[in-house]
Amino acid sequence: MSDAHLYPARVFWSAEDEGFIAVAPDLPGCSAFGSTQAKALAELQHAVSAWTEAAIAAGNRVPPPSEPAQQLSGKFPLRLPKTLHTQLAEQAEIEGLSLNQYITYLLTRENERHRTQTKSHGRRLEKAT
Repeated sequence: MSDAHLYPARVFWSAEDEGFIAVAPDLPGCSAFGSTQAKALAELQHAVSAWTEAAIAAGNRVPPPSEPAQQLSGKFPLRLPKTLHTQLAEQAEIEGLSLNQYITYLLTRENERHRTQTKSHGRRLEKAT
C-alpha cells in the first residue's frame, strides 16, 4: 500500500489554468491539476506515488510526511506605534468593545476579505525574502 495519503496537501484555484492545483509541500515540484478540488486531490495521490517511486529509482531521499501544524495558543505579543494603539483604543471604546475584541474583529474581517479575494483571483501572498 502506498503512503501517498500520508502527505499533507494544499489546494488552490488557478485562474490561469482554469482549475484547481493541488500540491504536496513536502515533495518539491509535486503537484496535480483537477477541474474540482476533489479531482485535484485524487490526482495528487497518483503524483505523490510517482514522485516517490522516481526518487527511489534515482537513489534520492524521499522526505517523510510532515507533522500536522501545531495548534497555536491564540496569544502573541504585538508592538504597535503609540499613535495606532491610541486610535485603536479610541475606536474600540466608540464601538463598545474591549481593545482585544476590536482588534480581533478587524483582523478577522480583513483576513476573510483577503481569503475571499485570493480564492477568486487565484493569488497568494509571496513570502518576503
